[in-house]
Amino acid sequence: MTAIIWSSQASLEYWNNINYLLEEWTIKDAAAFVDKVEELIEQVKTGNIIFKPTNREDIYHVVVVKQITLFYEVQADTITLLRFWNNYQDPQKLTF
Repeated sequence: MTAIIWSSQASLEYWNNINYLLEEWTIKDAAAFVDKVEELIEQVKTGNIIFKPTNREDIYHVVVVKQITLFYEVQADTITLLRFWNNYQDPQKLTF
């Protein structure tokens, strides 16, 4: 079975997004974000879907919502969630 590992950066960005939604939007919006992330992680975990590759080997990305993109790395028996990137940020600042 494939293990899902959350990088510290991914975890921080994930919770920052949830906190933002709870403060500025609604519980319903925050719950929808959480549900979408869980759905995407399950899709990645099953191995049936590989989303769009990046220019770095073994790193892929998928839009969670139009404002947030999930970047993840696929290894033999693990998937590491790298970033929940805010798409309004400068893409030149994106690091893994």
